[in-house]
Amino acid sequence: MEKLIILTGPTGIGKTEISLEIAKKFKCQIISADSMQIYKKLNIGTDKINFEDTNIKHHMIDIIGPDEEFSVSDFQIMAKKIIYDLNKENIIPLVVGGTGLYINSLVYDLDFSKSAKDDNLRKKLEEDGEKYGLDFLVNKLLNLDKDARKKVDLANKRRVIRALEIILSGGQKSNNFRAYNNNYDLIFIGLYMDRSRLYERINKRVDQMIDKGLIDEIKELLDHGLRENSQSLKAIGYKEVISYLNGQLSYDHMIYDIKKNSRHYAKRQITWFKRDERIKWFNREEPSIKNQIINYIGERLGYL
Repeated sequence: MEKLIILTGPTGIGKTEISLEIAKKFKCQIISADSMQIYKKLNIGTDKINFEDTNIKHHMIDIIGPDEEFSVSDFQIMAKKIIYDLNKENIIPLVVGGTGLYINSLVYDLDFSKSAKDDNLRKKLEEDGEKYGLDFLVNKLLNLDKDARKKVDLANKRRVIRALEIILSGGQKSNNFRAYNNNYDLIFIGLYMDRSRLYERINKRVDQMIDKGLIDEIKELLDHGLRENSQSLKAIGYKEVISYLNGQLSYDHMIYDIKKNSRHYAKRQITWFKRDERIKWFNREEPSIKNQIINYIGERLGYL
């Protein structure tokens, strides 16, 4: 059975620092499970690692242009291939990130290959969402699949549209996001901390992104022809700055919205991952957290 370590937790909690310690200790290579770090040129707003600061090999970062689209099915196919190849070389893959559906595509019994894709249907659903709002789409989905609330992030319009697209195209109802698979010898680790202090970290990180030049990063992307409605620019941080640049938000309101939306995203991530009983949780604020995690992994791998 292939070995796999996963490190997850909400945005802003400090997964990168811990992941580098794990990778150094166990000679891992890291596979990013972040749906925005796949894009080239989106660096500041995605808090992308500076590869000049580490010699740890990373995968699934900077793999497509900012004008391209990328699905969870694409991630699943590519990540599983990397996991397989690394295990063949006796290298332990370490998946790191907070995009719940990406991680679920590896550790749950999800088959996206059965999902039909109809561009015309997607366009119609997107138009309905713009015209009638997210609640309309959610009610439509729940009428077709009453169990969808257990399997789909109903606050995420893109996920709701994708679930509707699958059903209305004649595919299966939404995948069962709670059916574990046993594909891997899995070590599943989660980071948590006091909610109020996590929110403080998130707010501080947003300020740092602005100071580093987030607005200029987005201006440059737009100046080079990237369309405002590109999938890559729908990320938190990018969409608010675009609204500011278009005169729809004041500077202060832009920063307020980025912080608020980032906190809400963190809350959804916590709820998402708390459902998985396989995750071993560690308090990010514990002074000895690195040793705790290293010892836990060592014991699971039989090294200690």
